[in-house]
Amino acid sequence: MEAVALDTSCAPEPCAEHGGGERTMTPHCFDEMAGTSAADGPYAPIERWLAETPKAGLEQARAAADAHFRQRGITFAVYGDASGAERLIPFDLVPRVLTRPEWSRVERGCIQRVRALNAFLADVYGPQEILRAGVIPREEVEGNPGFEALARGLTVPLGVHAHVAGIDLVRTSKDDWYVLEDNLRTPSGVSYMLENRAATQRFFPKLFREMRVAAVDHYPDVLLDALRAVAPPCDAEPNVVILTPGAFNSAYFEHGFLASRMGVMLVQGQDLYVEDDTLYVRDTRGRRRVDVVYRRVDDAFLDPDAFRSDSVLGVKGLLGVVRKGRVTLANAIGNGVADDKATYVHVPAMIRFYLGETPILDNVPTHRCRDPKELGYVLDHLAELVVKEVRGSGGYGMLVGPAASRAELEAFRERLLAHPDDYVAQPTLALSTCPTLVEQGIAPRHVDLRPFVLSGRTTTVVPGGLTRVALREGSLVVNSSQGGGTKDTFILEGHA
Repeated sequence: MEAVALDTSCAPEPCAEHGGGERTMTPHCFDEMAGTSAADGPYAPIERWLAETPKAGLEQARAAADAHFRQRGITFAVYGDASGAERLIPFDLVPRVLTRPEWSRVERGCIQRVRALNAFLADVYGPQEILRAGVIPREEVEGNPGFEALARGLTVPLGVHAHVAGIDLVRTSKDDWYVLEDNLRTPSGVSYMLENRAATQRFFPKLFREMRVAAVDHYPDVLLDALRAVAPPCDAEPNVVILTPGAFNSAYFEHGFLASRMGVMLVQGQDLYVEDDTLYVRDTRGRRRVDVVYRRVDDAFLDPDAFRSDSVLGVKGLLGVVRKGRVTLANAIGNGVADDKATYVHVPAMIRFYLGETPILDNVPTHRCRDPKELGYVLDHLAELVVKEVRGSGGYGMLVGPAASRAELEAFRERLLAHPDDYVAQPTLALSTCPTLVEQGIAPRHVDLRPFVLSGRTTTVVPGGLTRVALREGSLVVNSSQGGGTKDTFILEGHA
């Protein structure tokens, strides 16, 4: 059987802006394996493994992994797909590798960022010191659609608003990491991080043992500890439930997965009710008080008495119980004001204002189109930039200037002129690549990284994260909804 052809050169590969769209040609991508290649480098065992493993063997292992994921029900639904078909997120067998020092910077930067964002949420729904100081314009916060007036004056245990945060990162060189966005409402993807690790250990146990990889399988325990830490005072062990919108939600597998791993109930709105300022869940023994709701339901659907009256996903009277401090919502309501792209530009200032520290991780340089001067620059350089909707996600509603046609540029120009407040623009980045199994063999493909930050009594990050990988040559599509795949992320213990 023929051996796999290993091509780690980035020069022939197109590169482009993160998150979706077509890529433009550039020879300046940092290849994470080639950039650290050495006889004793972090990727050395991967290089040996790929050189020794026949292509047919890798393809056989990939087929087995796909069958395993299908058997486990690890699928997702794409919103707007008329067929309603469940899809399998492609799992790439070749792990991404980071040394402990590389990871340490990422870890410290993510923790710093989430601490500042929690302080910001506590402030803007409380004394609003950052607004009075003029660090962030008041209208950009109170005029933000994600600002929830009903969260004003809401006291949350330990001052934690974002109990679970996903921080999306990209790398452009050995030492340069950038934050793409902060996900503080209902971030998903951790089940794929855990299932990817289980697959790697199952199919390549020798490689896993040889590389001394930091564990991630304790994530559900850390999450449960963080949730119990923010429970209201109670006589017994706090009762935690996961509130799901139901089986038609794109992340439903994850909801059930986490409930099973944490040993807590997975519930829907009709399973819960309020009585005497207390939230209860119906079970086979009658009822139990609920102390913490890890909710995967958006704010607007949580309580039909307070938000959307037509919601059937939430619980009547839930917000009143939260206000009285008798149940904790994780994440708290109103976090949307902190995780859109308009607020993103202010996070470095938040870190300085609340923590008195220099940001460890940089933002991608961002032009706010609401500013006439910056809008003028964006319009003059539209063909060079990536333009994103402030509240967009999943790679939708964006323009990749270097790959756009003249007609697409002109159409987007009109949208910017009509609604400049809805957009930000960023330079195209030459994202790092990792070796990936594709039809031709092993080739570099672009990746991003989502570490998951948990906040309770302390703020912590499990050593790893969800690496998303663009699988198609010629386009950078890391989002699962647009054809991207995922990789296991190895953090090496004791490797400098």
